[in-house]
Amino acid sequence: MSEEKAQFLQQLVENYGSSLERFLARKLDNPADAAEVAQEAFLRIYRLKHPEKLDNARAFLFQVASNLAVDQLRRRSLHYRFLKTEESQSVDGEAGEATVGAASPEQILNAREKLTCIYAAIDELPAKCRQAFLLHRNSGMSYNDIARELDVSVSSVEKYILQALKQCRRALARYTAEGEEPSGK
Repeated sequence: MSEEKAQFLQQLVENYGSSLERFLARKLDNPADAAEVAQEAFLRIYRLKHPEKLDNARAFLFQVASNLAVDQLRRRSLHYRFLKTEESQSVDGEAGEATVGAASPEQILNAREKLTCIYAAIDELPAKCRQAFLLHRNSGMSYNDIARELDVSVSSVEKYILQALKQCRRALARYTAEGEEPSGK
C-alpha cells in the first residue's frame, strides 16, 4: 500500500469513523452491527486502487455504509421471517398436537426418529456452521457472542444459523416424505 493511500485512509477513519458509526447505529438500531458495517465500509474503500483520488470521500464512504446497512437489514428481515415460519410450522404441526394430551407410544417413537434425523443433519454441517447453531440453540448465546467466540462477523453467524435451519428442514422433509409411502392404512 502506498504511503499516500495509507495516510488518506488513516485520515478518513479519524475524521469520520465515529460519526459513521453513530449514523449506522441509528439506521441499524444496534451499535455492534453498526461497528461491523462501518469496518466493512472502510474495507471497501481500502480495496479501491486509488481511494485518495475520490472527489468526495466522505459522501462515498457514507453511501457505501448506507448500502451495506440496507443489505444487513434485508438479511435480518429474511432471517426473522424464516424463524417465524419455522415457529408457526411447529405450532401448527405435530409438535402442537403432542402437547394437547399424553403422547402415544407412536408419537414418542416418531419424535425420537425426527430427533435422530435432525442430529444427523446437524452432524453433516460444516464445523463453524454446526458450532454456531449449537451455541445458539443449546447455550442460548446471542449472535454477537457467537461471532466473538468463533472470531467471525455477526452476518456470518446469521448465515450459519440460517444454513443449519435449512438443513434441518430439508432433513425433516425427507423424513416426512419417506414416512408417507403407502402403508396399507
